[in-house]
Amino acid sequence: MSTSARPVDRQAAPWRALVALCLGFFMILLDGTIVSVATPTLIRELRVGVGDAVWVTSAYLLAFSVPLLITGRLGDRFGPKRVYLAGMAIFTLASVACGVAGSLEMLIAMRVVQGLGASLMSPQTMSVITRVFGADRRGAAMGVWGAVAGLAGVSGPVLGGLLLEPFGWRSIFLINLPIGIATIVFAWRAVPDLPTHAHRFDVPGLVLSAAAMFCVSFGIQEGPVYGWGTVAGPVSIPGLLMAGAALFAVFVFLQCRGGREPLIPPALFRRREFALGGIAVAVLASCNNWALPFMLYAQDDRGTTVLSAALLLLPSAVVSGIVSPPAGRYVTRFHPAVISGAGLGIVALSLLALAILISPGTPLWALMGAVVVNGFGNGIAWTSVSAITSAALPPDLAGAGSGVFNAMRSLGAALGAAGVGAVIQARLAVAPDGPAGHAAAMGQSLLFFVGMLALALVATSAMRRSPG
Repeated sequence: MSTSARPVDRQAAPWRALVALCLGFFMILLDGTIVSVATPTLIRELRVGVGDAVWVTSAYLLAFSVPLLITGRLGDRFGPKRVYLAGMAIFTLASVACGVAGSLEMLIAMRVVQGLGASLMSPQTMSVITRVFGADRRGAAMGVWGAVAGLAGVSGPVLGGLLLEPFGWRSIFLINLPIGIATIVFAWRAVPDLPTHAHRFDVPGLVLSAAAMFCVSFGIQEGPVYGWGTVAGPVSIPGLLMAGAALFAVFVFLQCRGGREPLIPPALFRRREFALGGIAVAVLASCNNWALPFMLYAQDDRGTTVLSAALLLLPSAVVSGIVSPPAGRYVTRFHPAVISGAGLGIVALSLLALAILISPGTPLWALMGAVVVNGFGNGIAWTSVSAITSAALPPDLAGAGSGVFNAMRSLGAALGAAGVGAVIQARLAVAPDGPAGHAAAMGQSLLFFVGMLALALVATSAMRRSPG
């Protein structure tokens, strides 16, 4: 059942709506990485340990990822514009609270609230794009959306470093206040009110999906911190991962049995391109973590600062941003397996090149060549996978589909971070002492992502129809 709203005028400045949505999308993704450069300062000024300080980032990412399956459905029920604006308001107010927090406990609590606001916003961005852009322009719009995601991923450490030194750690949160207010006003005017669908809430599905997402997200994200062992008392990382897998199995079983309003309609995964696109986006998100071994190599083996190392990543984001919009315009002209496979293949080749090139004496220009190629491939891959996946969604499932898509992206990112961290530890354990051995271990760890991309290539090769 649908409730009427102002009809969607597909000619009424959908690009203005896209800009308003991408401003908020950039902010919430940026806040997942911007705090990393401030961790040493937080340890010193708040007088806490490393294990406590990392929760400033972990709490945000968990609160962001766990409710995604639910918040996507909220957009279908109440309208993506309303949910997006509510999330932006919560995120902005929580940012101010983070900026004035007087203790680590208060800071972590407000980061949880920040993450909940971000979780409300994220699925609505893709949902609105899917519904306001026609098939002929959706690819280009998803290209911009994907470029914003890529730019946000590497901009966090750079912007964090620029703000931290002159203004202190509180500035990385307080900067969200003026930007958040401006984004709310802009989105209120630019984003259209879309028809809503009177879904009933699947309460068992809500509980099971939230519990499963928490167990899996916490297990993957915090596994390296606890050495993949005991967390507290009988609770262990392997136990949480097994519990999460079991809860997901029960959740999927109940969803497939079908009620009147399942949280994730089984029809989503009967759409071949959506299911395969979900696998590909999880892999792409995991591969964004290639920056971790690269930055460790740049700092430890080439002697660069954190800010300088982050700047070495910037060409990838810039090139991705340039390539994404035109790549989006060509998505409908090629078979999905061809264009997405081309992007994934280029990313894989760039990481393979870096794995070979990384050494203490490698010329900077050679490294930057591979970084630029990485951005080129990412621009094609993110744009094509996002456009193909969103094109498989009917309007009444746009919110639910966007929630699943973003949940896959979030879990993929966590899995990539944990996976490459484990590979780095394993390679360092057998690497010779000195910069050459350390650099070799960092290069070898990039092969983990090459293997992941091979999985994504297999998935996208099975895509059959063109989007739109």
